[in-house]
Amino acid sequence: MREMARVLLVHSVHGLRPAVLETAERWRAAGHEVHTPDLFDGRTTESVEEGMAIRDEIGNDELLRRAVKAAAPLLAEEGKAPLVYAGFSLGAALAQNLALADEKAAGLLLLHGTSDIREDAHTEIPVQLHVAEPDPFESDDWLSAWYLNMRRAGADVEVFRYRGAGHLYTDPGLADFDADAAARTWAVADAFLAGL
Repeated sequence: MREMARVLLVHSVHGLRPAVLETAERWRAAGHEVHTPDLFDGRTTESVEEGMAIRDEIGNDELLRRAVKAAAPLLAEEGKAPLVYAGFSLGAALAQNLALADEKAAGLLLLHGTSDIREDAHTEIPVQLHVAEPDPFESDDWLSAWYLNMRRAGADVEVFRYRGAGHLYTDPGLADFDADAAARTWAVADAFLAGL
């Protein structure tokens, strides 16, 4: 039987909402092992502003520390497949940082977000980004620079844009939801995971 992916899926600034858990269940049903750490200690929100307030209260450094702590026991498991890092928006930024620090990472799946890339970063992992076009948090100039920097680091990058969709368009419980864009995203993302 073919080995399926092990995925660390990190939530957005809205917290560990049902949409994140439903995504995890979707991938588990396909045979993948999926872990969904709660970096917000059980707090969720439908408001970007409230979510950002929680993020600011916790602090970016502490959020990254919590994400690293969540990944640590998975990385320590002997005989297991390398991790695929995935995330929504803020969680995508954290997932990117984790993936670029893990020399054994199997892949990186970014939904609605990216992060800075250090000049000395090096990785040869497959990377897939799904993002709205336009996106209020991911400008075209930023995404162009991000793509070039990721390619320079050695990653195999694919970018998928969804014209007219809202920022977090895969979450059915938020105003940004776009059913067509979400369906197209999941079709491609599911195939990405299956191919790793």
